[in-house]
Amino acid sequence: MRVVYRGLVMAAAVTAVAVALAMVLPSEPDEVAAGPVTAPPAALSSSGSAPTAETSASPASPSPVSPGPVSPGPASPGPASPGPASPGPASPGPAGAAPRETPAPGGSLAPGYTAMQALYADPRVPKLTSKVKRMPMRAPAKRVVKDPRTGLAVPRMPGPWKTSGAAPFTSKQVLPNQRGGGLRGVLVTCPLPTMEQETPRDTALLAARWTLNHHPKGSRITWLASQPVKRGWMLVYRVTYGKRSSQAAVVIMDGGMSKPGLAFVTVPDSQRKQWPDIGRVVSGVRVLG
Repeated sequence: MRVVYRGLVMAAAVTAVAVALAMVLPSEPDEVAAGPVTAPPAALSSSGSAPTAETSASPASPSPVSPGPVSPGPASPGPASPGPASPGPASPGPAGAAPRETPAPGGSLAPGYTAMQALYADPRVPKLTSKVKRMPMRAPAKRVVKDPRTGLAVPRMPGPWKTSGAAPFTSKQVLPNQRGGGLRGVLVTCPLPTMEQETPRDTALLAARWTLNHHPKGSRITWLASQPVKRGWMLVYRVTYGKRSSQAAVVIMDGGMSKPGLAFVTVPDSQRKQWPDIGRVVSGVRVLG
């Protein structure tokens, strides 16, 4: 009986051990790696919420990209997406881009255009072509008005011309005032009031355009004569404003000063008897000395 009892006890013990192992061990070996391995819990952020896996990961060991949709967050270090231009310096345009075209007459001017481009875009000033002829020059006058500021001398015109207060010019001669306060003839000299250009011809063109400031609003130029003079250039032109007009001329000449000198004469059609005086002026401008 003692042997039978010992056998029953051992069978019961084996059965108990088998039941215990069945409760502890998994039924499938794959169940151990079924879920992802998570990092240890981190401390709460100041806002009270637990940081995400991205913020918990060490900077030296970036976490792998998850297969799901990317949630909004800081921009990645990859190529920048299109957006507003940064406040830094503008990048140069594409290689081989065509240069800006000179504006057409009457067109608007963007910053950076030259004085000559502005001249060509001015509808008041036509292009000076080879069709504009020279004019015969007269013998220079013996009596002159000297202007040391420009280094030039201009003819002292006979009556009815008379000298006058020069400001804002450096010398001035005028015809009598018109009844009713209309325009009158004026002959003045001054240092060049515009930018000097590479050639005396271009400099004279800019000066002629500048003289429109001293004619009625809406004035337009018609070229009558263009030719070189000693150390400069001369232009004679008609200025039309409405139904009226003036004849005018500019002479640009290097008088040895820091800037070339300008002689400018204009006579309205109400004093047309003095139009021949314009030829005397342009023929008689010379350098002092």
